[in-house]
Amino acid sequence: MVPTSPRRPGVASNPLEWLTRSSGTWLPPLLGTGGFLLLWQILSSAGVIALPAPSSLFTEERTRTLILYPFYDRGGLDKGLFWQTMASLSRVAQGYTLAALVGIAVGITIGLKPTINRAFDPLFQFLRMVAPLAWVPIALVLFQKNQPAAIFVIFITAIWPILINTAEGVRQIPQDYRNVALVLQMSSRRFFTKVLIPSALPYIFTGLRISIGLAWLAIIAAEIVMPGTLGIGFFIWDAYQQNYVGEIVLGVIWIGAIGLVLDRLMAWLQTRISPGQ
Repeated sequence: MVPTSPRRPGVASNPLEWLTRSSGTWLPPLLGTGGFLLLWQILSSAGVIALPAPSSLFTEERTRTLILYPFYDRGGLDKGLFWQTMASLSRVAQGYTLAALVGIAVGITIGLKPTINRAFDPLFQFLRMVAPLAWVPIALVLFQKNQPAAIFVIFITAIWPILINTAEGVRQIPQDYRNVALVLQMSSRRFFTKVLIPSALPYIFTGLRISIGLAWLAIIAAEIVMPGTLGIGFFIWDAYQQNYVGEIVLGVIWIGAIGLVLDRLMAWLQTRISPGQ
């Protein structure tokens, strides 16, 4: 007879047991989302609201095709949701990466140098109040092309939470840590890697997580205003121009889903890099 190893406490022996034990995690969101969709279905079917019902996403041929065949490519701008999303995410990745690099670097600088912070804080506070859409015409004048203009709009929208949170994280480093670094005569490089970054990392990730959502919102706005640009924003605007309301609803749901995935991905990344936080 082959001996069986004892089951570890808290580990489910089968999927059904796992679902039962973790019901407190997945059941409330499922009920909340299901209730919202049911209310939407009822109000739409009763004619209270003009939006198509959620079920129409599967009953209408155009939206059903978009859901079932996200990889189709008929050339030009007539592409499936996968290619539209990848085009938008490509711009977001470029603008967001640039914003992260510049925002963290400048944030550390002004966090360590109060004089520089006092000099530039009014300018930073002024610029961060400008809405993403307001940057679109300026970006088009500066770059004359949609692609770099869209990346600039993402950059200028996403940089401020990263910069401000990084600077605050640096300012919040305990004075005891700074004193120990002086006593041990730490080099600037060692202070940076052993004290500054670990201490400021939770603040940095807070800025990064806020900014990823802003970057995604900014690219949607930029693509709507910039005609002829492949992306999910253009997809929604084109659907509006042709009065395909079902496609607009599908696009909005798709944007929300991608934004949620990006936020959860950043949260997961934080747990991997800074598990103690």
